[in-house]
Amino acid sequence: MPNLHYAVILEPDDGALQVIVPAFPEIHTFGENVQDALDMARDAIELSLAYRREEGLEIPAPDAGIARLESVAVNAAA
Repeated sequence: MPNLHYAVILEPDDGALQVIVPAFPEIHTFGENVQDALDMARDAIELSLAYRREEGLEIPAPDAGIARLESVAVNAAA
């Protein structure tokens, strides 16, 4: 079976990294560092996919291409 790619967002949260997977709103997990958070994301997505398949639920389409997160600086005085 080919690999599926899903966007994962890592947000700092009280000394850890919260994992957000937009395609899977049921996923709530954390990691102690980036690698741990990505490992937790992978495990959670695989578990969610297995559950959805077993229950006959919709499998979210993989993200087209690699998601990219950018930041911009804004003038707070404006």
